[in-house]
Amino acid sequence: MADMLSGIGEYYSQYKKTDSTSEKLSGALNSTDYSKATDEELMNVCKQFESYFVEQVIKSMEKMIPKDKDSETSKYLDYFGDVFTQELAGAVTEQSNLGLAQTLYEQMKRNYSNT
Repeated sequence: MADMLSGIGEYYSQYKKTDSTSEKLSGALNSTDYSKATDEELMNVCKQFESYFVEQVIKSMEKMIPKDKDSETSKYLDYFGDVFTQELAGAVTEQSNLGLAQTLYEQMKRNYSNT
């Protein structure tokens, strides 16, 4: 069991280094000139930001929950908790209409059409 967990830990460490949501979002925002972006590209970035925002809210809420360090579940959540949180945030963003992405989209559309 310990070997399996260490193998999972190594995979997770590599995953974390190459797949950080904030780094992806930052790269997308910094590398694109949104004054020339299509409506679809602009809305996609706004949805990514909304998902990232929801992810940060969920992570803050998780910090409020007391953790049992001895449980098997706790060990797996230590390894895969961030991945689960990212997926949950994506699902929440897709299934509910929070309105943050739409509001950002409308504001960016106004700002970029004025330049």
